[in-house]
Amino acid sequence: MSSIAVTAQTAGKGAAMAAARRRDSGSRAARAASRRPGRVTYALLGVALVISAFPLYFTLLLGSSDPVAIAQNPVPQWLPDSSLFQQFATVISSSQINFAKALWNSVVVSVAVSASVVLFSTLAGYSFAKLSFRGRGPLLVFVVATMAVPTQLGIIPMYILMSEIGWIGKVQAVVVPALVAAFGVFWMTQYLSEALPYELIEAARVDGASMLRTFWSVALPAARPAAAMLGLFTFVQQWTNFFWPSIVLNQNNPTLPLVVRSLQATYFVDYSLVMGGIFLVTLPLLVIFAVVGRQLVAGIMAGAVKG
Repeated sequence: MSSIAVTAQTAGKGAAMAAARRRDSGSRAARAASRRPGRVTYALLGVALVISAFPLYFTLLLGSSDPVAIAQNPVPQWLPDSSLFQQFATVISSSQINFAKALWNSVVVSVAVSASVVLFSTLAGYSFAKLSFRGRGPLLVFVVATMAVPTQLGIIPMYILMSEIGWIGKVQAVVVPALVAAFGVFWMTQYLSEALPYELIEAARVDGASMLRTFWSVALPAARPAAAMLGLFTFVQQWTNFFWPSIVLNQNNPTLPLVVRSLQATYFVDYSLVMGGIFLVTLPLLVIFAVVGRQLVAGIMAGAVKG
């Protein structure tokens, strides 16, 4: 006698149908995991990789050249050389910019905003996905709808608010408005609705765990892969953010994107120096992706299979 028939006799037809669906989905996932990509897939991925890496490669070439060679030939050389490190030293030791201050500000802004967005988005996502309260659906729709509002519409009132409270030129003017993100709430809601079974929450409640204890011990470990990806995306976004910091900060208290802009002179642009500064600003992001990117992708795929 099959396991489905035994389940139907002992637990009813509904449980048997659910077991059959789980078995079918598991077999489909196993078949999908056993299939290997073909040559066409690898070729398309290779083309996408070359297109994505070419801007960085071109930045290295220009950063390794001098302004005269760049003016004579758009592609002055085909391989970067050691002169790129001289551009790095010039950017770091330049008297026109405060590179150390800008680096510290970028680290503070990126880390603080990433941690805040992950925390609040996970809390809100857990509430929308697994808690029942009045107005849950319309409130989630309202949160998602705010992503359709252009950022530029709120710049003037936000600047007036920051001026009234005396935060113009201070790092908190960049950190506080970005502490919560609508996309993060939507992302965590969708992930937790699939990756976190209600049975785990009910088991924690039966064991006497409070709501916050259930979130900390059950929901947060289940949301760790998606939270890690959200934190990484938010970190990259804040590290490269130029629009709002260029409005609310000044050259005495800049972030790294503002430092790159300061490398451009009024009447002459040293493209080799600017490209060296751009690569120097991008280098920490490349290191982060090289160190934790594979683990984060593996965690996302594992969470998707479990869900």
